[in-house]
Amino acid sequence: MADTDLAGRRVLAIVTNYGVEQDELVVPVEHLRSAGAEVDVAAVTSDVIETLVGDQDPGATVEPTLRLQDVDPAGYDLLLVPGGTLNADSLRLEGKAIEAVRSFATSGRPVAAICHGPWALVEADVLAGKTLTSYPSLRTDVRNAGGSWVDRSVVTDDTGGWVLVTSRTPDDLPDFLREVDAAVRASAPRP
Repeated sequence: MADTDLAGRRVLAIVTNYGVEQDELVVPVEHLRSAGAEVDVAAVTSDVIETLVGDQDPGATVEPTLRLQDVDPAGYDLLLVPGGTLNADSLRLEGKAIEAVRSFATSGRPVAAICHGPWALVEADVLAGKTLTSYPSLRTDVRNAGGSWVDRSVVTDDTGGWVLVTSRTPDDLPDFLREVDAAVRASAPRP
């Protein structure tokens, strides 16, 4: 029998249509859905999402459930920002993605970002005073955005009235998912 302790919770994953790291999208989405959460995957267009493995090898394709431009962030309990260098670099240029990040942070709802995903948080200017981790190449960007970067498998920070869960790479997914689950459970349900 499936664990459904996240039933009634809604999660929004934001990505571009090319370059998201396969396991950083597919594994959390499947995990959260199996725990009973409703998960929407919002991409730039309604075209299929082409994931990559290790930023270079073709991965699984994923059908988006909606386009970024059609997202109402207020309807979700947690924001998931997967990495993949190409995905994350392009995502931070998408105004609707950055608006979603700001919406979650300013309303006190949790954000979970892995690998290069924190680039969107840098762009949204929401990292001041936060401690987080990421793929190591983002260390300077995080510090320049006012955050404190640490090298750990997962970091959960509730400074500033909202929870941020971050991890470095797909190798950290077990720790990341444990903390994502805890953040969703602890968050106030949407009205």
